[in-house]
Amino acid sequence: MKYTHYDYLDLAPGASPSRIEAAYQQVLERFGGAGHDFSSMVRLIHAAYETLSNPQARSAYDAKLAQEAALADAELKAALDREALRQAPRVQDAPAALATGVGKLAA
Repeated sequence: MKYTHYDYLDLAPGASPSRIEAAYQQVLERFGGAGHDFSSMVRLIHAAYETLSNPQARSAYDAKLAQEAALADAELKAALDREALRQAPRVQDAPAALATGVGKLAA
């Protein structure tokens, strides 16, 4: 599963700048006092905050997420379409007597 910057800060994509700041502080507090080495997680949290707190960087990031979502949707649709074609109903074989009768009529 791929996490986004919004996931790291526990935010919805439309969050306001003040909500981003508050979420950043809350997440840092959650990881700061645990006494464990969360340096890699803290780096991800900082990177998420830096991107989402900058309006231009956030806009570019949101556009990238939208593009990735559109590609994933198209890929899923294509896979579902292929599966639907593969499972299309098929005409049953004609009974032997009918096939024989039709064969005689055609001759």
